[in-house]
Amino acid sequence: MEIILYIAALLAGIGFLVLCISVGMTLFGLKNTLNSIAGTIAGIEGQMEGITRETTSLLEKTNTLAADIADKSVKLNSVVDAVKNIGVSVNGLNTSINQITSSISTEVSKNEEKIAQVVQWGNVAMEFADKWKQRKTIDQNDVEEATEEIVKKSSKFKRRK
Repeated sequence: MEIILYIAALLAGIGFLVLCISVGMTLFGLKNTLNSIAGTIAGIEGQMEGITRETTSLLEKTNTLAADIADKSVKLNSVVDAVKNIGVSVNGLNTSINQITSSISTEVSKNEEKIAQVVQWGNVAMEFADKWKQRKTIDQNDVEEATEEIVKKSSKFKRRK
């Protein structure tokens, strides 16, 4: 029976040796995997540094652009205010024109009778002027005719002598 004990010990030793070899192989494979992961992480680390630099540069440009936009926005606000003031001025001018038009319409309505009288007197004056011109023309024609008759009579009178 001792032999069985030795055989069992030998089997246990062989089992332990197989266990150690398989653990060693597993650890060796794990070492390769960990080395590969370490290389990948180193690459990612380099890429992260590049991304960090680009992000910092982009952030600086963004800040510069934001400041420029804020400056231009302030300048644009003054332009918008100027345009608004022009609109207010035009509205004021329109209001003034409307008031003047209303005032003129009111005054014309109030003085409608007087305006009609002025127009009638103007027509009367024009008719009077036309008649005056006709009278002068007639008077001038009469004078010329009378002068011709006198000249004719006087020429007859001169011939008789």
